[in-house]
Amino acid sequence: MSALRDALRDLPDAVFADFLESEEAYLLVVDLPGVSSETLDIVVSDGRVRLEARREKDVPAEFRYEREDRSMFLDAELPLPPDATAEGAEASVDRGVLELRLPKRRAEETRIEISDDE
Repeated sequence: MSALRDALRDLPDAVFADFLESEEAYLLVVDLPGVSSETLDIVVSDGRVRLEARREKDVPAEFRYEREDRSMFLDAELPLPPDATAEGAEASVDRGVLELRLPKRRAEETRIEISDDE
């Protein structure tokens, strides 16, 4: 999971993320102020999760930006642990906080028959 830890550290300073683990799943929690379900896209493929988020702002008509320090767009691709699966994954956004739950792939046990060489 060191690749994921490194990728989370490489996110922009304005993006705060936590990665949690239970027996059955992983939980990625990302603060994305101003982002809603309509302005967020999540794709899981090839052991990676890609987040594309666009922050929407309402600026009163009589004001204009003199300086803006927060990015309007996040495009991040994060490696996932090998046992994470998108099958049965769930995501929600509440007041700019994304929670992405990725179940763990269940290890299947296979019994191998052993034959005698005689």
